[in-house]
Order: sequence, then structure tokens, then C-alpha cells
Amino acid sequence: MTDLRFDLPKPDISAWRAGNTGTEGVWHFESGMPGRRVMVTSLVHGNELCGAWAVKGLLEAGVRPRRGSLTMAFCHLAAFDRFDPGAFDASRFVDEDLNRQWSAGRIADATSVERRRAGELLPFVERADWLLDLHSMHEQGEPLLLAGPHARNLELARSLRAPEHVVVDEGHQDGTRMRDFGRFGLCDAEGGDSRSLLVECGFHGEASSRDVARDLSVRFLVEAQILDAAAASDALPGWRRPDAPRQCVLRVTGGVVARSSKFRFLGAWRGLEVIRNAGTPIGDNDGELVTTPYDDCVLVMPSLRQARAGVTVVRFASAEPL
Repeated sequence: MTDLRFDLPKPDISAWRAGNTGTEGVWHFESGMPGRRVMVTSLVHGNELCGAWAVKGLLEAGVRPRRGSLTMAFCHLAAFDRFDPGAFDASRFVDEDLNRQWSAGRIADATSVERRRAGELLPFVERADWLLDLHSMHEQGEPLLLAGPHARNLELARSLRAPEHVVVDEGHQDGTRMRDFGRFGLCDAEGGDSRSLLVECGFHGEASSRDVARDLSVRFLVEAQILDAAAASDALPGWRRPDAPRQCVLRVTGGVVARSSKFRFLGAWRGLEVIRNAGTPIGDNDGELVTTPYDDCVLVMPSLRQARAGVTVVRFASAEPL
């Protein structure tokens, strides 16, 4: 595991911390016009600063919905308060990963900081029609848009025209993500107009991750018809980046769950490598050799920074055009 430099400064969100909803860190604005109920979330992990920069920027710019409603949230303030750029992994969460607690049973069993916070955020997530969840990565890598398994989200990813790589996946073994909670996780026939995307904007500490978070926020709000393109350009100059020259789907077929913190990779994998031959060794899972399951297998987000029993350390995917 390499040491990575943290260049992105911690944003000062003190002016916006209280929110306007009675729930700390949560802001909500109504347009008074019919439209979608849209939510943009940041800081689901306390060391993922790029989304906080984007939400802070939207608030500072006075962004308001032209129709429907807009909710913006700094989600995990307790973890964010512990952030130290010299030990950034330690502020991902306090007791357990907030982005694995999104099931009714876990939220009702409010035995951790994260489960209690999920309960506070729950009413806003349940009301949202469209959700954009802004994240960043343990390791350096290209941005990824996680669309989940449903066609309606893949269609939205295509309409956003960025980033280049769109991941289709079923989630994680160790718990449900916010983007898969409730009707966001329903099949297309039952999910209606609901949409949910999670964007991994790049390494936590890279300044470019902030640029990606801002870009995807603008694209999402325009596509949701919360803002029109001209108003977004005026209110948020420089946020919109060029479209991706192409987009492709990385369809996740499985993953590797660590048996323990002893998991090791047999190579300096960064992610998005295409391993040509099935059966190629890529890791050692506490004594069990890990090999690729098929030809032209793409490695998605390999990382040991949170490696322990039950945690997914890499996922396997096949690539196809979007």
C-alpha cells in the first residue's frame, strides 16, 4: 500500500453546518412549482472532501430549484470533524461505514454513530426522487459513475455524458448503500421516476476530485430540471467540464471479499486494468490464491486501505460500450 499525498484542503463549512431543516448539515429548498424532489449528498465518508466542496459551492452560489425541490446534505459530520490529512483513512467513519447501514433493520438498531445518523437522514432520502451521492476513492484512479443494476440509472448516466466509465453493480456484501435504499433499489417496473447515482470522483486527496464533483453536480441538476443550462452556467461558472469523448459500461460480475486484514495483491493494481487471460493470479486472500474469472477481466477499485474480514477489496467486471 503506497503513501498518497493529500493536496485537497479541508473545506470550511462552518457557515453552512447548521442547515435549515432542523437536522444538522441538511439544507432544503422548495420552488413552489411541480417537479422532482432532488437530493445531492456529500461526506457520507468523513475523508471524502470533494463532495463537501461541491455542496458548499452550490450553497454559496445561492442555487435554488426552478421547479420541484432541492435537498443538499453534509452527511457524516462526526467523521468529518476527525479528519487529519496525515491519517485520512481514520476519518472514513467513527464506528462503521455509513454507506452500508441503509436497511430498515440496521437503522432501527441505532447502536452506532452511523446508524443514528442514517436515521436522521432517512426522511430526506425517503422523500427524494433523484439522488446524487458524491464520493471519492481510497486510491488514485479515473472517476467512476456507479449506476447500480437498473436500466433507468444507466439511461441517466448516458444522458449526463460524463464520466467515461460507468459501473453497473449490485452493491456490497457487507450492507446496503444509500443509493440502493428503498425505491432506489426497486426494479425498473416498480422504481418509477426514481434515479440514483453514486460518483467516485478520484482519489480523496487530489484537487481534481473537487472538479469532478462540481461537474457532475451541475450535469445532474440540469438533467433533473432543477436548473436550466444557462442559469447553471451563470451561477456556477467554470464548473462544467468537457463531455467524456466516449462512455463505456463496466458490468460487475463479482468481487473479492477479504478473509482478514492479511489480504495482499500480487501486483501494483490501480484499477481499470484489463487482465487478458482467465486464471491470472492477482491476489492472496489469507492463503487462498485469487485469480481472474474470465478473459479480458477489468479490475474495479482495488484497494487495501480498509482491508479487513468482510470488506470487498476488488471487483471484477466486463467492459461494453454504453
